[in-house]
Amino acid sequence: MTNGEWFAQLYQESYRSLVLTAYALLRDLGEAEEVTQEAFAVAYGRRARVARADSPEAWIRTVVVNLARRRWRRRAMLDRILRREGDEEPGPPAAFGEHLDLHAAIRTLSHEYQAAVVLHYLADLPVDEVASILDVPVGTVKSRLSRARAALAAQLHTEEMDHA
Repeated sequence: MTNGEWFAQLYQESYRSLVLTAYALLRDLGEAEEVTQEAFAVAYGRRARVARADSPEAWIRTVVVNLARRRWRRRAMLDRILRREGDEEPGPPAAFGEHLDLHAAIRTLSHEYQAAVVLHYLADLPVDEVASILDVPVGTVKSRLSRARAALAAQLHTEEMDHA
């Protein structure tokens, strides 16, 4: 398999999962697609290093998370500067379907908790890989996941009671 074929196959197999990861962090499908494309551009420029990685998809996912984190911080700063509050958020992609309440609840978590939840539960990454991507200790990831689960359970239970 040539270098180009290998990379094209990696792109085809990983793109959707990486866009969903970026979307869960950014809450904007267009931005998620841009971040994912940018991550693949970075990976293509460093494809020899990516090819040597234990998991090329994990390497690119780390780039996606870092780029999404940078965009999120910039957007948060701009929102503070402009004092924009209460703007309508874009709707979720069709892939989320029946889990709209869960995704809405995830978006209420702090960015650190969101990242841990998205990477572990939605991207199905093991805790040690999430820790590596987020550059925090494994215990920190476990703590964030535990606290996020508790917050989500409380929030979803409250919403369920409101609809009853």
